[in-house]
Amino acid sequence: MVNPVKTKQKVGAVQMATGPNVNANLFEVERLIQEATDNGARLLVLPENFAFMGRRDGDQVAMCETDGDGPLQTFLARIAKEHGIWVVGGTIPMVAEDERKVRSACLIYNDEGQRIARYDKIHLFDVDLPGVDEHYQESATIESGDDVVVVDSPFGRLGVAVCYDLRFPEMFRQMLDSGMELLVLPAAFTAITGKAHWETLVRARAVENLAYVVAAAQGGFHINGRETHGHSMIVDPWGTVLAQVPRGPGCICCAVDREFQDSVRRSFPALDHRRLKCSV
Repeated sequence: MVNPVKTKQKVGAVQMATGPNVNANLFEVERLIQEATDNGARLLVLPENFAFMGRRDGDQVAMCETDGDGPLQTFLARIAKEHGIWVVGGTIPMVAEDERKVRSACLIYNDEGQRIARYDKIHLFDVDLPGVDEHYQESATIESGDDVVVVDSPFGRLGVAVCYDLRFPEMFRQMLDSGMELLVLPAAFTAITGKAHWETLVRARAVENLAYVVAAAQGGFHINGRETHGHSMIVDPWGTVLAQVPRGPGCICCAVDREFQDSVRRSFPALDHRRLKCSV
């Protein structure tokens, strides 16, 4: 059962520079969660691939978990219960229909360690970055999800998206039609795309949906040679950046104010002025 929504509660985002050593990554997660909860965070969002970033994209296939069973799922449930917080578990590799691939799954646990929701990343990052020799093909090892996820929580109606999803505004309009008030976004933007677009896109999703956004990113240099942008941030419904981590490991937390959000939506009723609907 979801506890009643309170007017103000602190939420947080964890930023990391994950490597291939799972135990070291999980130790870092626990350290940062302790720091955030000491500052009053009651919901924490972990970055995409928080537990593992291998030397090759295909390395994650060997460590994928079945739904409901596995060490990473056990870890997420435990830290949620021990700290008495809601945890948005970044992404972990889960079994796919195609045995050569994984599902990139974001799991949400409540403060009793119970799993509340699962979202499988829908949009896959298959791009050649312009002007540089960087190429990505997530679809080679990841099987796309199909369903948009919005769930009840003590922090309001919670919408879930992952990284490249951020570029597809029709997804968030569908969430809005399901009552989204707070968007949680695990991510691992590249240094190049992050510098160009990250803050613009995160703030745009907040402004156009008059919603809070908690975006938790990878940020730094990784053993596989990749560089991620970082700049995890919490943004309010007016597009103001309330807190941010520039680079490297760290955490941020601040209050989401439901009265402020309700006031913005009443006085600036752009959501009621919509004339076009996205077909699905």
